[in-house]
Amino acid sequence: MEASFRWVLLTAVAPVAWGANYYVTREFLPADRPLWGAALRALPAGLLLLALRPRLPRGAWWWRSALLGLLNTAGFFVLLYIASQSLATSVASTVMAASPLAMLLLAWALTAARPSRAHLLGALVGLGGVGLMLLTRAEPVSQAGLAASAAAMLVSSFGYVLAGRWRDGPDVLATTAWQLVAGGLVLLPPAAVVEGAPAVPTGRELLAFGYVAVVATGLAFTVWFAGLRRLSPGTVGLVGLLNPLTGVLLGTAVAGEALGPLQYAGLLLVLAGVALGTVFGAPPAGRRRAAGDGPGPGRGAVRTKALGRRG
Repeated sequence: MEASFRWVLLTAVAPVAWGANYYVTREFLPADRPLWGAALRALPAGLLLLALRPRLPRGAWWWRSALLGLLNTAGFFVLLYIASQSLATSVASTVMAASPLAMLLLAWALTAARPSRAHLLGALVGLGGVGLMLLTRAEPVSQAGLAASAAAMLVSSFGYVLAGRWRDGPDVLATTAWQLVAGGLVLLPPAAVVEGAPAVPTGRELLAFGYVAVVATGLAFTVWFAGLRRLSPGTVGLVGLLNPLTGVLLGTAVAGEALGPLQYAGLLLVLAGVALGTVFGAPPAGRRRAAGDGPGPGRGAVRTKALGRRG
């Protein structure tokens, strides 16, 4: 339990960084360059990780990296950029709180990983908090932004479930680098055709792209995929609810976005969902090891170590 809690804390770095990324994207990056914005987020981060872990994919990881890069990087980053520019920071981050429920259902359908009652209840409580925050806002919400945010949530949830299922890669740093590089390369041609030559970022834009690429992408995705390898999809998904918490706090404290009592009640429901699924949803250590979930002596862990050495 102690080891799992440490991995929960480490994994939590990712949604906190992503929650801040909504504010950085909205306030400091150009609104009309979603393709270049996504490419300049993914490719530098991927090349940095690849420099730290210079290793090429082998076997099935060539097509897996391409697919995960298309889902977790290219599609997700573009949609998220559009959502961040179209919606208030608190709204954009809160919509993503529906991802735990999507991850649970997709993991159940694709991997037969039946969610525990606590995970399912925590996801539903968090989703109820999202609905309360969105439906009680006085100001209008961009429908296009909501659609982009919902699509980003579904695309990334599918990609994260696949990444959690494919645990036989050599190590997290290498597989994360491959996904980011693949996604960044996929984005370059359409970005050049649709948006023209990229503008050279200066001043605040340069610092913002540095945060987006290094912290919100390189660091955040490394710890996130590490958590996917060692924690259940339900636990990781619920930790991801810290994303809207960070976004709401930044939106209100820094961006001046106003929230009423009902919105704060919704935020408390989101946090309750995190606590419920994380504290009560973790399986006992013996059952987790027997299932091969994590670095214990289960068959899945033994297979992962063997393939990792071979890669």
